[in-house]
Amino acid sequence: MPKAHFIWIGWIWISALARYYKSIWYEVSWSDLYDSELIKKLNQEWIRVSIWENEDFLPQDVDLIVYSEAIITKPDLSYEENLKANKELALGLKLWIKALSYPKALGEVVNKKKLIAITGTHGKSTTTSMVSIMLQEISSAIVGTQLKDFGWSNFHFSTWNYFTIEACEYKRSFLAYEPEILVVTNIDLDHLDYYKDLDDYVLAFRQIQGQTKWYMILNGDCPNSQKLKDSTKKQIWVYENYFEKDWEKTYFPKFDLQIPGTHIEFDAKLAFVVGKIVWLEDDFIVDRLNSYSWAWRRSEIIKMTENGNILMSDYGHHPLEIRLTLEAIKWKYSDKKLFVVFQPHQYSRTIKLLEEFKTCFGSADFLIIPNIYFSRDSKSDVEYMTTERFVSELKSNYPEVINGNWLENTVKFIKDFDAKNPDSSVILILGAGNVDEMRYEMN
Repeated sequence: MPKAHFIWIGWIWISALARYYKSIWYEVSWSDLYDSELIKKLNQEWIRVSIWENEDFLPQDVDLIVYSEAIITKPDLSYEENLKANKELALGLKLWIKALSYPKALGEVVNKKKLIAITGTHGKSTTTSMVSIMLQEISSAIVGTQLKDFGWSNFHFSTWNYFTIEACEYKRSFLAYEPEILVVTNIDLDHLDYYKDLDDYVLAFRQIQGQTKWYMILNGDCPNSQKLKDSTKKQIWVYENYFEKDWEKTYFPKFDLQIPGTHIEFDAKLAFVVGKIVWLEDDFIVDRLNSYSWAWRRSEIIKMTENGNILMSDYGHHPLEIRLTLEAIKWKYSDKKLFVVFQPHQYSRTIKLLEEFKTCFGSADFLIIPNIYFSRDSKSDVEYMTTERFVSELKSNYPEVINGNWLENTVKFIKDFDAKNPDSSVILILGAGNVDEMRYEMN
């Protein structure tokens, strides 16, 4: 039996790929620096997991090592030096074991299939989830979240030849894929620790456009997506009420989605067009999209607190998706106050998108910032953009914003608010870092 070893399995996409290899009868072993609820679930699936970085753990006779590029944590070191700093990977390279980053490893799998890749700045996970649920009989899927429809997993296996994936644009990693169908949800400048400017960011989408074999589905209402117009490509443009294919307009049917928000409905329209391309009937597509009700950390309702408030969690960390998410929640729960706990992701992103952050929390009644999540940040950025500075900048528009002074102390603020405001509020945990861990403290 072939063997594959996955480094930093707690990263959501790595765990999905590992599940794929397990499904095709690989002996799979994984490791990470930290335990988590995801890893506990993986252990229940009879996967061998080591919660430490230890070169002695690398199993004998491994055929393949797959690593998360999250191991690239030291900006002062080169890419190769960062790889060698990981003991397991360094040993594997020394033994000439085939070692691939997640995007390259996934590319080796999905480029042999009829690949449907969903990319864009916002809405990737939701759109991928909808497409995956719609096509679950005919398509395997890897999603950047966990779905109730897939048994609370981020992976689904099908014996058919389609494969649906969420394709991240960070560091141009999606260039490892050669999709038959490419969906671009929108283009809104992000990842400024890597991309030089908007032109560089758009160029990356042009590059994946050049690798697309059949159809591209694009957001016709997005100005930056319009920069991908190319008469030599098969392009379908999706607008608010209709989509345009081969200069012919087709109007969308009525949806009855379970999750609120115009941005969620637009994601459903992108998914609808994918269904039409692969020759599904309208009624079937609409029924499947209307059935979509839950994804981990995507406007996820965790529970009711002991004081009758709704505790929610969402992965949103870019100003535009924050604004749309808060507006949707406020619309659905118009009779409730919205208490937001937001943890910015990366000091560099917080600095470069500061002006946008100043205007995206208008739907929040209360706002607390526990800390800024460190990820691949330079020392100068960390020293400059402190939590205190960020809160001070936000106060010009949101005078009641509070510095939570780290997660443990922020939990006390949440519990105090919950006790003093029973049966009145939605408490939203928001961000892409470790802020979601607070859900386990809300007993």
